[in-house]
Amino acid sequence: MNPEFHASRRACAAAGQPISQLMARALENPALISLAAGFVDGQTLPDDAVRQAMTSLLQDSRVAAAALQYGSTPGYHGLRRMLRDQMHQADGQDRPVDLDQIVITAGSNQLLHLVSESLLEPGDIVLCASPTYLVYMGLLLGLEARAFGVASDAQGMIPEALDDQLRRIQAAGELQRVKAIYLVPYFDNPAGATMPMDRRVAVVEMAKRWSRGSPIHVISDEAYRELRYTGDDIPSPRVCDDSGDTVIVAGTFSKSFSPGIRVGWGVLPRHLIQPVCDLKGNVDFGSPNFTQHLMARVLQMGLYEPHVAGLRESYHRKLTAMLDAADEFLSPLDDVRWERPAGGLYVWLELPDTVDAGLDGLLFQLSIREGVLYVPGQYCYPEEGEPPQKNRIRLSFGVQSCEKIREGVEKLARAIAAVTV
Repeated sequence: MNPEFHASRRACAAAGQPISQLMARALENPALISLAAGFVDGQTLPDDAVRQAMTSLLQDSRVAAAALQYGSTPGYHGLRRMLRDQMHQADGQDRPVDLDQIVITAGSNQLLHLVSESLLEPGDIVLCASPTYLVYMGLLLGLEARAFGVASDAQGMIPEALDDQLRRIQAAGELQRVKAIYLVPYFDNPAGATMPMDRRVAVVEMAKRWSRGSPIHVISDEAYRELRYTGDDIPSPRVCDDSGDTVIVAGTFSKSFSPGIRVGWGVLPRHLIQPVCDLKGNVDFGSPNFTQHLMARVLQMGLYEPHVAGLRESYHRKLTAMLDAADEFLSPLDDVRWERPAGGLYVWLELPDTVDAGLDGLLFQLSIREGVLYVPGQYCYPEEGEPPQKNRIRLSFGVQSCEKIREGVEKLARAIAAVTV
């Protein structure tokens, strides 16, 4: 008799993620208008810019050979230098970043994983806005860490609620288990909220003040920073960190350029550089070197900024189409509210308290019947702390055309009306 295979606890924890079920629904029925997937618009992918950069990169045999060889664990020096210069331009020179603090990764999710694995033991706590990025909560589950929800509003995590949550954790004798505060400070996934500067300052100050024995880090996931359509940019929470030992920044070109190239990066406090690079070296000997050289060539040739400008214009039209459709089809419905984000890829809906928007709820079934797919908001809430809300919906406008967005919102409105009569 062959012995029975049992997957590891980490593999079991990774199974059954709700986003996989949603994507399976979309694949089963291609006619569905998916307002669920947070994918970038295939029509705006930078094929011409990549073609130009690739041609330039391969013309010099010496440079091409270097790009096709193994790279270093921290990443290609030239790209790291350009990223440092971009950060200094965006946030000013008051909080300079050294090259050795920048680590290139295969997308920002790899950076989040490496940082979390470096910081967390099983049972440790990460405080997150409630709601927050559901994939990061799945990552924490795989590491056997605990996500605690902190109340948030249209401006993100509420500092006073964070302070209250830390006091409750301290009263329970678990403050030493709090290792990080996770933020998506720009147009967050799922709620589209952007944290104002005073809250960024308050959260970083609070992390320092509540640190006991070991530091509480602030993880600033800045995947959507460059997808701003209205208003002025806000400096990263990194600039609020006078000592430079608290804030970790995760960035990526996946949303602003191309997810297929898989180039992300992190800015690390000095004490985390070695642990993160040690873990990374065991995983990949360094992220794909060729795509790093390619991305550096895109920046060097001035191809990146024009692409981002076009992307903002395209997504702004789509966001406007979704908000206009919401005004037309959702505003007549009682107790249906939504935020009006200044960027990103998402619109967050709040439905009447009696509506269950989950996969097993009537609304989800009626929406599928109408021909539209959404992400149930309940999956975006941590299991502990601020309680989950079942009457929330995340809508994404990234993939669909303006016409399909309008049609999808109209279909969703009919389904909502049917369950609220």
